[in-house]
Amino acid sequence: MMNILTELQKDRFTPRYYVAALTDNMSLQKAQVYEKSLIQGDREKIIEDAKFMQIYRSREVGQSYITSIGTTVLAVLHAMWLIIRIRPQVIFCNGPGTCIPLCASAFILKVLGLGWSSIFYIEGIARVKKLSLSSLLLYKLRLADQFFVQWPQLQQKYPRAQCAGRLM
Repeated sequence: MMNILTELQKDRFTPRYYVAALTDNMSLQKAQVYEKSLIQGDREKIIEDAKFMQIYRSREVGQSYITSIGTTVLAVLHAMWLIIRIRPQVIFCNGPGTCIPLCASAFILKVLGLGWSSIFYIEGIARVKKLSLSSLLLYKLRLADQFFVQWPQLQQKYPRAQCAGRLM
């Protein structure tokens, strides 16, 4: 995902909000390192264009589907609060359990006429033959405005997906 962000026009997408799971120890650190690398000259400058947030994960790896119902509801409520507070114009996501609550919240607000977010989902490069659970939900429920895969065989299997080649 960071490879994709390096190609964005930074002045056009400000402020940038990075959202990761509470249990994810690396993603926000990578985002902070990236944002610090954008600072030219004055190293004392505070990163004003970037905000770093954490959200509940809807389902942990190995968590049963029964118990994930409660954690998903909690995650969606937390995500709804974040989406209303941030009001993002664009959401770039690539899973896993944190993207479903964010995308579902943005989609619900859009359906209610309160929405303002375009959702771009990018399936991971490791998914060659079938979609992950997160991406399958986004694809089947049509939550994402743009849905990208990185392998042609996935695009053949899921025709609404766009094959963008290797992105990450």
